[in-house]
Amino acid sequence: MLLQWFAEGTDPDEALLAFRRLSEDLGESHWYLRMLRDSSGAAKRMTQVFSTSRLATSLFERMPEAAAWFDREEELVPQKLEQLQLQFQAIISRHEDPESAANSIKAIRRKETLRVAIGFVVGSLDLDATSRGLSDLTEAYLVSMQELATSSMLAKIGNLSHELLIVAMGRFGGAELVFGSDADVMFVYKPTVTDVNIAQSEAQELVSEIRRLCSDQILEFELDLDLRPEGKNGPIVRSIDSYASYYGRWAGTWESQALLRARVISGEGSVKDEFVSLIDRYRYPEKMESSAVIEIRRIKARVEVERLPLGADPMRHLKLGRGSISDVEWLVQLLQLKHGYSNLNLQTPHTLQALEELEKAGIVQASDAIVLKQAWQLSSAIRSALMLAQNKRTDVLPTDRQQLESVARLLEYPRGGAGALEQDYLATTRRARAVFEKLFYD
Repeated sequence: MLLQWFAEGTDPDEALLAFRRLSEDLGESHWYLRMLRDSSGAAKRMTQVFSTSRLATSLFERMPEAAAWFDREEELVPQKLEQLQLQFQAIISRHEDPESAANSIKAIRRKETLRVAIGFVVGSLDLDATSRGLSDLTEAYLVSMQELATSSMLAKIGNLSHELLIVAMGRFGGAELVFGSDADVMFVYKPTVTDVNIAQSEAQELVSEIRRLCSDQILEFELDLDLRPEGKNGPIVRSIDSYASYYGRWAGTWESQALLRARVISGEGSVKDEFVSLIDRYRYPEKMESSAVIEIRRIKARVEVERLPLGADPMRHLKLGRGSISDVEWLVQLLQLKHGYSNLNLQTPHTLQALEELEKAGIVQASDAIVLKQAWQLSSAIRSALMLAQNKRTDVLPTDRQQLESVARLLEYPRGGAGALEQDYLATTRRARAVFEKLFYD
């Protein structure tokens, strides 16, 4: 049966090679041999992973003992944020050296990423559960590295001159990460000394140390700071007063839109409240002027022309294409900017939750909300599946039939389902684009 299951996969040769390596690593383990002999479900799940996901297969090479999860589907449930925080905190408590603690935490992150990957591949986790698992893992990982970096600095200088906040942005802010997503963040601090230059210098040093500790050569961890004020040209960390000054002088619809998904994940309570109070003024304006609506439409049109990679088919780009992720998010965010001040239920960083509340409020018709939700979910699921299948990032629906077939199988299409997936995507995004154009330019 094993050979038959391997043959039914999208990459049987790679799967057989992965199985041979795993068996060499675990060949003397009684539980492994017993699992292969007695559990057809476990064996089938194993062949499914090895024949469809290069990302999971590469992680197995470092963690062969994770094969035990194939025999117990309940092991594929991602750990919740609180569980991860306790686990990382225990590691920090056991290690005096921040470097060794960071290495142990990195190992846990790889293990938990593999757990989520297997769960998605074998169909135990849907898109929502996968996104929540990856987002919780990223949050716990980043905050634990902040704690280690802070400990290192305290050991050197005795006291810190500031309180640091980490603000999750974009899909991270919405707890909507998929495989291949960057972690978008902003760093904010409040000085606790009168000399703001000292506070700025120490905050920059702390952020640099956090980024260094987070870096992982085995399983890439990418912190993206481009959503901060002034983007790549701006400082990597600013004081709350600096944010207030910038937004007060320069904030436009682009900044307000980006702040809709801002979610503070670490920092002292009163400092957090102060920052949230600041940004609420811009992301939930009492009134959205018609000039701001015109501006956001103009920016969206420019993004469609300038940000789409040269030669990319706008019908197949999963993030920036017609009717894909970008269209849904820009529409939802425009409506949040318009109505978020008067409707508190719209004050959420979560795209689908905001869409649901827009429907409940009668701002978006139920039939249109369904179309938008389907397009956002399918585009997101395909992006995740592409990363799992190829172990490299891409935002374009493949034209290569083997690549498309591997994505289709990960999304539970039957064998030979590449064409059906392609047609489903094109039809779904075509309907979503029609809804977008109707509502965005209304």
